[in-house]
Parts: sequence; C-alpha cells; structure tokens
Amino acid sequence: MKVGIIGIGFMGMIHYLSYQKLQGVKVAAICTPEEERLAGDWREIKGNFGPPGQMMDLSGIAKYREADELLADPNVEVVDICLPPGLHAEMTIKALRAGKHVFCEKPMALSSDECRQMTAAAEEAGKLLMIGHVLPFFPEYAWAYKAITSGEFGALLGGNFKRVISDPQWITNFYNPQRIGGPMLDLHVHDAHFIRLLFGMPVSVTSQGRMRGEVVEYWNTQFAFEDSSLAVAATSGVIRQQGRSFTHGFEIHLEKATLQYEFAVVGDDARVLMPLTVFDADGKAIQPELEAGDPTSAFEAEIAEVTRAVKSGENSPILAGSLAEDAVLLCHKQTESVRTGKPVRV
Repeated sequence: MKVGIIGIGFMGMIHYLSYQKLQGVKVAAICTPEEERLAGDWREIKGNFGPPGQMMDLSGIAKYREADELLADPNVEVVDICLPPGLHAEMTIKALRAGKHVFCEKPMALSSDECRQMTAAAEEAGKLLMIGHVLPFFPEYAWAYKAITSGEFGALLGGNFKRVISDPQWITNFYNPQRIGGPMLDLHVHDAHFIRLLFGMPVSVTSQGRMRGEVVEYWNTQFAFEDSSLAVAATSGVIRQQGRSFTHGFEIHLEKATLQYEFAVVGDDARVLMPLTVFDADGKAIQPELEAGDPTSAFEAEIAEVTRAVKSGENSPILAGSLAEDAVLLCHKQTESVRTGKPVRV
C-alpha cells in the first residue's frame, strides 16, 4: 500500500515514523511548502510526546510543494491528511475525487456540514474515508474496548470520561472556531468518539460550563440515550494553570465489573494515578497486563488498522468516517447546551 502524506508537522512526522515500522505499507510521497522539510530537515518539528524532529532520509520518496501534484500522482493509493482542522474537509474531498482512499487526522472537520460533505464524497467516489481517532488504540482504552465488546463482563451500564489540559498557549488559533475549534473539537472529540463507539448515539446532551469567546473552555456533560438506565458523563476542557498539562481517564460500569484508569502529567512528571484496574464480581481488584509501548505505539496500531481496512476493502469499525461525523456533531450539541443552558436534542 503506497501512501502520500499531506502536511509535515508534528502529526505528519508521527504518521511517517509509524509507517516505517509496518510491513506492507510504504510512504511514496510527501507534500509540504517548507523547503527544508522536503529536503529531510525535520529538526524543528516538536510535539508533546514521541521523538524529537530529526534529519530524515527521504530518498525514493516523491516530494511535492502543492497538494494537487501529490493527488495527481498515480503511485499514491492512500492520502494521509495531517493539515490543520480547518483544511480537512477541502483536502479530503479533493483527494476522494482524485480516486484516493483517505486517512485524515481528527477532528474530521470543524462543522457537521463539512463532515456530511466528506462522507458524501467518499460514497460518490467508492473510496474509504477513515479519521485518525487514535484513542481506542492506546493500551488501556484498547483493553477496555475489547473487554466490553467481547461481552465478558456483561452489558454496559454507563461510565465517566475525563480529558483536561492546561491552557495550550503555544498553539496559535486554538480558540478560533474556524481554525482549530478549541478544546471541544481538539480535545474532547476523542471521548465523544469513544462514547459513541461504546454506547451508540445519544438522544440528547445536557452540558454546563464556561465559554472563552465563541468556544467552550471547560464543561461537564450528561449524555442521555434511548435506554434511560445508561448513566454516561464526561468532563473536559482547559484549566488556566500550567502545573498539570494533561490528564485523562475513565470509570466504566458493566454488569459484572467496573473498569478504572487515570493518567496525568504533573509538572514534568508523567504519572499513572490509577493503573487500569478491573473490579470484578468476586470483589477482586485486578490489574491486567498491557502491551508495553510509548504513545507512538498507539499510532502504529491505528495505521496498521488503516492498512488492514484498505487491503480488505472494508472500512474500519473504529476509524470509519461516519463515527467521526457523529463525534463532531456531539461536540457541537454540547457547545449549544452550554450556550443556552438547556438540554439539546442530538
């Protein structure tokens, strides 16, 4: 499978490195306007995890300054889009119309209308559209997803999900709804997708929080489903102090077990506050053995799933564009609920 990456920033680099570790897939082309990055000098690329940018050997890889040039390359089967969110819809639709399968970073787009246009373009082109919701591939979330879908612990009863960061002052336009979309679309969309994956689509949301300009800064949401016995909630957003740059986790309730996990970065120290723990029906607290690896391992697993889907011709049950479209819709409905102070139908 031959891939062309459009956008060589931090996420483009993480995707590139992940492809190098997988069999049966090759980066055939890259596209970026930065001359030094086309030449393989990625030393200025920085992120909040993974290896630092470095000199890359790009021999044998086609290099383009314009996306249209890459889309016209007959050697490229799959286009991997790692552009800012405000450009996702336009580039995805172009790539699909050029006859390419598309793997686009999350969020799918910044509006539900753009998401619908992307889904329609994939259907018209007869190509796969997958969105980079990597969370289900992190070891704790992957273990929980597998345990839940296997039915080992009985039916789902509900859960609480958390994802909070310190104010990302280094990200330009973070709170711009037309560029990045703030913490709702850049941060919570991960949990919105995971909730949709586990429980199906809610029928309404009730959210309470505080705004920063046009986007929600911090909030709590109660999700309501057709099955009114499901108790599902999420907390997400931004705090204004820099001492705890990140935390996420979950407590998931099932008939025969409760699953709990929490991780945080406190100062410069990454801490597992609660290792993944299964509280079972016999009163035991069990910590499952998880596959070792750093955060980049989740991206390798995610891209392996993209490769599997393209080779089989069947869309991923985790990365399908339709699920990502629902996640974006849930984000906008929560914003509406915070603004109006009322429950909102989905």
